[in-house]
Amino acid sequence: MHQACLLDTSVLLHDPAALFRFESRDIYLPLAVLHGLDAARHGNSEEARNALQAARFLDERLAGVAPRSLADGLPLGEGLGRLYFLTDTEAGQAPPVLAAAQTLARTHPDMQLTVVARDINLRIQASVLGLEASDHESEARLDDPDLLPDGMHTLPPGTPAATEPPATATANEFLLGDEQAWRLVPGASGALEPTPVVDYRPGGESVWGIHARNRQQALALDLLLDPEVDLVTLLGPAGTGKTLLTLAAGLTQTLETDRYDEILMTRATVAIGEEIGYLPGTEEEKMSPWMGALMDNLEVLSAPSRGAGGGNRWGQAATQDLLHSRIRIRSLNFMRGRTLLNRFMVLDEAQNLTPQQMRTLITRAGPGTKIVCLGNIGQIDTPWLTPTTSGLTYLVRRFRDWPHGGHLTLTRGERSRLAAYASDVL
Repeated sequence: MHQACLLDTSVLLHDPAALFRFESRDIYLPLAVLHGLDAARHGNSEEARNALQAARFLDERLAGVAPRSLADGLPLGEGLGRLYFLTDTEAGQAPPVLAAAQTLARTHPDMQLTVVARDINLRIQASVLGLEASDHESEARLDDPDLLPDGMHTLPPGTPAATEPPATATANEFLLGDEQAWRLVPGASGALEPTPVVDYRPGGESVWGIHARNRQQALALDLLLDPEVDLVTLLGPAGTGKTLLTLAAGLTQTLETDRYDEILMTRATVAIGEEIGYLPGTEEEKMSPWMGALMDNLEVLSAPSRGAGGGNRWGQAATQDLLHSRIRIRSLNFMRGRTLLNRFMVLDEAQNLTPQQMRTLITRAGPGTKIVCLGNIGQIDTPWLTPTTSGLTYLVRRFRDWPHGGHLTLTRGERSRLAAYASDVL
């Protein structure tokens, strides 16, 4: 049976290249989808940019084509199906897209038609009307977010450090022995070589006056402090220390070693891609309501008895004003087109970004910039994203084999016993 897909506007607004992602299946676009693209193309949001890009793709396919030949469909490319536009739709109670799907299914009984939509309510209505419906992901999806690597490999008891790394291990993943841990670093020959991890736990070295409370936090600091690792992704639930460790590492490398010019903080807001709103003040002041985690951790790091560099040369001078003078808070809405040089950039709540938004952000990095992405894919606030479609999941998968990227999943919380119990039972 001939297979075909009818796309909803929501698919092209999510992924303008969706026209080319269905292999040999034919693509049908109702006139209502074209109207939807036209309505969404105004403004500077991610959806508006995607609507314009989708329109450009369609315009390229229509260039030089006689209107009367549209009935035969437009070729989408080698190995792909053809593109058809639906203009004949019977009026009814169903939304225009579904009405077009019903008409197409009735007039082509030999066709296996699937309505593809990001809109969950539209998929429900399609199913109720007896139409096959599915979601669309621009990338091959994971069946289970737990399949993401955690960045660690536990060795059998008594295994020496010089053991052969597991076949599935990649650069900057960790080998955990009985007491010692090693990070796999590409050697001169390109082979992975285990390098001992510095012990940042109590009794070992400190970072901006704080120590790692468990082994996982020590591993995270090892990635955060390595100038050869340009991208770090830290996953984990609240209370595992992601933000505190990242800020401590950033302050040390900004104020002590002058490796970076400043710390740049940003995060995904509920209105990601839209205007911040009518809050008074500068861009930084408008973002401050979203940066509560930053402020909470800065209070810890600037306390006289802990943090603030401890007993080093910055110990007495590191006040709240000094820290704030080297930390900038920026909105994601204004990142497009920028090039960030010598910055220690921290992206908080990264699980709320789409793959397209994540791509836009990571490509802003210029020479000397390190980007740290923090998030918890079990706590996504963006309604159209899931753990398997989050931009953070996309980033971890795409950068896993890159020798200058590192990923770690933190699981052990270090907040109060109340917070730890609440995380388990609520």
